Amino acid sequence: MSNKEIFKVFFREKPAMMLVDLKNAKSEVYASSLAKHIDCTYSHVVKILQEMEREGLVNFDKQGRLKLLTLTKKGSDVANYIDNIRTLL
Repeated sequence: MSNKEIFKVFFREKPAMMLVDLKNAKSEVYASSLAKHIDCTYSHVVKILQEMEREGLVNFDKQGRLKLLTLTKKGSDVANYIDNIRTLL
């Protein structure tokens, strides 16, 4: 089993990579750009992000018609742990 496959055993790939992508973002991130980057539908990304917001992992910051995504302290910590585990595998 490859490292990538074992990572998928422990984590759902798309939600985990959403947090890691938000952590590693060099510029502003919106749900639509995140959906394109992780190859997922916009509606699925928004549903996952809403769950993450309820758990205190991400914030939606409304800027006009767009919602900017940011990680909370808890979300940043979780993203760091996921990235570290992915690197170890």
